[in-house]
Amino acid sequence: MKRKEENKKKRRSSSSLPYNALNQKSHNTKIFHLHILYYSGVILKLKHMAFLSAMFIGLAIGIGLIVAFARYEKIRSSRRAHMAKTVASFARMTVQDTRTILPPEFYPPWVVFSQRQKLMWLNLQLKKIWPYLNEAASGSIRASIEPTLEQYTPAIISSIKFAKFTLGTVAPQFTGVSIVESESGAGGITMELELKWDGNPKIVLNINTRLGVSLPVEMKNIGLTGVFRLIFKPLVDEFPCFGAVAYSLREKKDFDFKLKVVGSEVSTIPGISDAIEETIRDAMEDSIMWPVRKIIPILPGDYSDLELKPVGTLEVKLVQAKDLANKDMIGKSDPFAVVFVRPLRDKIKTSKTINNQLNPIWNEHYEFIVEDASTQHLTVRIFDDEGVQAPELIGCAQVALKDLEPDKVKDIWLKLVKDLVVQKDTKNRGQVQLELLYCPFGTESSIKNPFDPDFSLTSLEKALKTATAEKEGDRIMSQRKRDVIVRGVLTVTVIAAEDLPAVDFLGKADPFVVLTLKKSQRIAMTRVANETLNPVWDQTFDFVVEDALHEMIIFEVWDYDTLKKEKIGRCIMTLTRVLLEGEIQDSFQLDGAKSGKLLLHLKWVPQLVFRGA
Repeated sequence: MKRKEENKKKRRSSSSLPYNALNQKSHNTKIFHLHILYYSGVILKLKHMAFLSAMFIGLAIGIGLIVAFARYEKIRSSRRAHMAKTVASFARMTVQDTRTILPPEFYPPWVVFSQRQKLMWLNLQLKKIWPYLNEAASGSIRASIEPTLEQYTPAIISSIKFAKFTLGTVAPQFTGVSIVESESGAGGITMELELKWDGNPKIVLNINTRLGVSLPVEMKNIGLTGVFRLIFKPLVDEFPCFGAVAYSLREKKDFDFKLKVVGSEVSTIPGISDAIEETIRDAMEDSIMWPVRKIIPILPGDYSDLELKPVGTLEVKLVQAKDLANKDMIGKSDPFAVVFVRPLRDKIKTSKTINNQLNPIWNEHYEFIVEDASTQHLTVRIFDDEGVQAPELIGCAQVALKDLEPDKVKDIWLKLVKDLVVQKDTKNRGQVQLELLYCPFGTESSIKNPFDPDFSLTSLEKALKTATAEKEGDRIMSQRKRDVIVRGVLTVTVIAAEDLPAVDFLGKADPFVVLTLKKSQRIAMTRVANETLNPVWDQTFDFVVEDALHEMIIFEVWDYDTLKKEKIGRCIMTLTRVLLEGEIQDSFQLDGAKSGKLLLHLKWVPQLVFRGA
């Protein structure tokens, strides 16, 4: 019985265990669900609060942007109104007002104060009166150009005459006009008109050659573009208020024409076409191109002051050129220079040719007559000599005479370009060095010879001036000018060099200096400074110079080596500066070297000498 009761208790206890576990699990599940519900509510509340916060922030930002945009539009509108007033004020300003506000030194390079006006009305009236002007102008131009043609007649031609000369039926077109202010205040008015003419003139030349052949040559397809200058001077109180009119072609931008033998081609006769064309261009340059001017008297009077007269001399020393472009396939170029103020055959100077050299040294002196320093230029053209073929242009350069200070020597390096009109050449064509001195007539030179103050000394030539001028008052020169030379002793001290480029394997050099007087070919040499890029020599040399005005000294720095000597660089100078200052000490950059300067001291003791004295 006891065993049965124990079995029953065991069965009861075993059956009660699952019941308690299920109850506990159900309780835990309820608690978990409650937690989920609780946290879900919290999350919903947080989302609701975040939504409300974002909505308020978005509204605030939107309102702020609207307010800022409205304020910006108001400011922008006021700025536009202010700018419109400023633009309107500038629109009412004259050129003189603008120049008063902004001084010339602050002008941007693209700002141009143009006073040129269109001339449609003048072209319409000119077209109407052209037949009458053609008759009047043809005779005047023919009479002025024909004597000049005879003057420039080439050797192959015996005479050139006009058989017929009319300007045709097509009138020139004036595309702009301006008033030259520099002339307006000098008792006259100067007007410049831009001219373009593609005419159909009837021009026939009777040309007689040395061979006895007579050729009627016609000029066809003439095209001319330039600037025509009119000078109304002097102003008087009698109608038409000016005494005379002077006219000239101020600038010739383009001038083209063709030659044709009546009934044949001029090119069939060798040499004739080029000779005639060159004669015509020279005649035009010498008869109508500025500073030449033709004078038409309007009222009776003496107008000789309007005629072309020399106003001074320009002395030019062609020193050297460097880094010239090579035009030869084999070897180097053979450069020579052409120098002129007016491109006339008898006024163009040509240098000697330096063979196989891209850094030529000429050391040549020229003198030119100046008729108008305010408008004329000095032009230099460097050519490669091709032997029997036409020379090839290496480059050209130009300097305005108005940029030269009277009686002051100017040492200048000019960059060579391909074209003087369109200067957009990026190619390196080299540079040319000039020494320039403009001496106006009728003024005493400020440069004096330290040996004798009665003599006037230029860097390029010795000018012996008299105390009284000639009758015309435009020249104060002694007839013995070319009889004077400057002789003396030149003392040169080669002090030191600095920052020389390394040429040895160890980063050093063994430099020495060779001194050469180019004209007299006197040579001297310093000692060798071993293993240094900053040598100190401090050696002095004395040279007796026979003609210092045309002498030049060359300093060449070499590296000494047992096997061979290597040139480091060179420095070239005329004696201009030491002649004028008497004594100089300065450092000079070495050409042809990556770096390096040469420190020199030069002293001049002159002695004035007369040839034939």
